[in-house]
Amino acid sequence: MQVSVLYFARCPNWREAGRRVRTALDRTGHPDTAVTFVPVETDAEAAALGLRGSPTITVDGEDLFPAGPPPIGLSCRIYSTSHGPAGMPDHADLIAALRERGTP
Repeated sequence: MQVSVLYFARCPNWREAGRRVRTALDRTGHPDTAVTFVPVETDAEAAALGLRGSPTITVDGEDLFPAGPPPIGLSCRIYSTSHGPAGMPDHADLIAALRERGTP
């Protein structure tokens, strides 16, 4: 499994999102799965990579939280969480999304 956090540098949430992804992978039995951080610096890169705002979390190249037509570009992403809109998914949502993808 290849897990990536796509981000742009001015996003204040990408580092914490990466920590949460790491925790979710550990809790779903994937302690050896690496989390790759992919910096995105231009709109062209954002379009090529499918950055739906920063941070975008992908598993095997697919957005872990796909939602409708993607607004592609260098912007902050907003996730729906049980606590309301947030700049990253919460731990429970990450664990659930990984399990939905067929991880244990």
